[in-house]
Amino acid sequence: MKNSKTVLIDRHPGRSAQTIGLANALGTDPELIHEPSVGVVGTKGDSQCYLGVAEKVEAIHEALKGRIGREAGKLPFRLVQPEFTIATSDGVRNGTPEMRYSLIGREVTNDALCEHLEATGLAGTIAVVACDKPPVGTLAALLEHNQPAIIMSDGPIHPGKDPETGEALDIVSAYQVAGNPDAEFRHRISCNACPGMGSCGGMFTYNTMQTFIGVVGMQPLHMVAPASDDPRRLNEFPAELVQILSEMMKNDLKPRDIVVRDSLRNAMIVAMAIGGSTNVTLHAPEIARAAGFADFWKEVITPEEFNHLAEHVVPVLTDARPYGKYSMVDIDGVGGVQVIVRELLEAGLLNGDVLTCTGETLAEQVKRLETKKVDGTVIYPVAKPYKPTGGLRVLGGNLSPDFSAILKLAGVEGGLDDNKFVGSARVFEGEPGLLKALDETPDVFKNNDIVIVRYAGPSGAPGMPEMLDPTSRITTLCREKNIVIALMTDARFSGGSVGLVIGHVGPEAAIGGPIALIEDGDEIVADLTTNELICPALEDPATLKARTAKWEKEVADNGGIHPNCGAADTRLLHRARHTAVPAVRGGGLHPNREVWVREPREATRSGFVPKNKYRPDSVKAF
Repeated sequence: MKNSKTVLIDRHPGRSAQTIGLANALGTDPELIHEPSVGVVGTKGDSQCYLGVAEKVEAIHEALKGRIGREAGKLPFRLVQPEFTIATSDGVRNGTPEMRYSLIGREVTNDALCEHLEATGLAGTIAVVACDKPPVGTLAALLEHNQPAIIMSDGPIHPGKDPETGEALDIVSAYQVAGNPDAEFRHRISCNACPGMGSCGGMFTYNTMQTFIGVVGMQPLHMVAPASDDPRRLNEFPAELVQILSEMMKNDLKPRDIVVRDSLRNAMIVAMAIGGSTNVTLHAPEIARAAGFADFWKEVITPEEFNHLAEHVVPVLTDARPYGKYSMVDIDGVGGVQVIVRELLEAGLLNGDVLTCTGETLAEQVKRLETKKVDGTVIYPVAKPYKPTGGLRVLGGNLSPDFSAILKLAGVEGGLDDNKFVGSARVFEGEPGLLKALDETPDVFKNNDIVIVRYAGPSGAPGMPEMLDPTSRITTLCREKNIVIALMTDARFSGGSVGLVIGHVGPEAAIGGPIALIEDGDEIVADLTTNELICPALEDPATLKARTAKWEKEVADNGGIHPNCGAADTRLLHRARHTAVPAVRGGGLHPNREVWVREPREATRSGFVPKNKYRPDSVKAF
């Protein structure tokens, strides 16, 4: 008598033929082809960030294959061959037109993995990720698919070293010497800034987001900080990941059980405490959307809560590049990101009861790892922090009515007198004009200028490129001349950008946001007491009306698109031009500009409220 598997194969031989062939080719049991599928996914791209991913994927695949079978103690699943998505290299492409594809790459990763996870029907997934946009796209796809899954970052690069001075270097070091007149010096720094493989080593966007993914519960905490070439990533972590995935599948623990309101709040608080990248305010809304929250800034945390926590409750604990001295490898050397989490838990700033991928709560995972206390040099205690206030601030005001503008306060090196900057606008219609000025006529920039770069947002660029190249040059110019030059844009910044830089200003210029109405010489005020970004000229109704009418005529005369917008000359750029949502909603590509949410969650304002026990009177009701 035929068994049920044989009957199923007999009835659908066409569907079964390739899966039988694949099972034979992979060396697994053909009798398992109709069992739930498990597999590994990874990311590839033209960058050192991705060089180590393939070998980790292969190591995990082999560990998974070794556990597959029908025998006792084995995993009775169908094994799927590894799949890879593609990505842009931010480090190589900054300052070029190709940088428009960077944030779009997050969306491409989401789409590609959605196709793989859903069409393959994966019931369990291990993802190896690198750089900063692909991990977010990967997590979004895993949340949409909502089957047991776990993430491991490939790991950061080691710092470079200047062979003449011994100074520690990284990719930001190389961008910051662009304006140096000594060609030999520029060449020396570029040749030594990025040794080996791995993603950016400072507390830039990559490490901000890997820490975020660990704290939100989708990556084991001890796997975040080790370098890409750390032997544990090949010799220990693969078997651990397979075991964790098997337990998740056994217990039906899914991404949406892990990524909940309080875990997202935890992750954002840790991003503040590490002086993390401004990009986290683009990526967190997209992760929240995929987890079922339609509006991150209403359902998870409000701008007012965010700023109150950053200003009064959450200090910066890490002396990390680009605003400090140390790299992620140094953080691993003193115990890893779990040390930061332990310190914040003990200070009452995190909810330790949320679930993580290991099946433990966040607090239980920290305890099992026998997490060290802070060392006081690389990672500081909450009671005596590296900086007294959190690293990020969101701004409203008449230039940012979306309340989307973001400032990395941890990276500000000067210009905030009594918490306020007042400057004179110097307008550039896109990044290329600014780079040309910095290359050819840097002396035109004066103290208290505020450079305005517009038509570079999600729709305008299109693609919302980051601006590590110009911000690095402006930082160097300010240091050399002992002046302050601010920069404000509807585009975004690398986590490596420092200085008084304000991004994500929305609505963006391409859709008629107030940033489009600024003129050269306008006074611009950034007030961190009121958390507002103001152009006084636009407070005059007559001026506002006249400038708006002028802008509308320019759009009408150009067929409905402002002439200063970038060319949308490929299908992807055209898709971004017409479907990108505002920065405040994550800058993603969604049909009809509506944020699509699968199985939306009921909005709630209940939940954990962090309270810094060292400043107990500072917390107000949210």
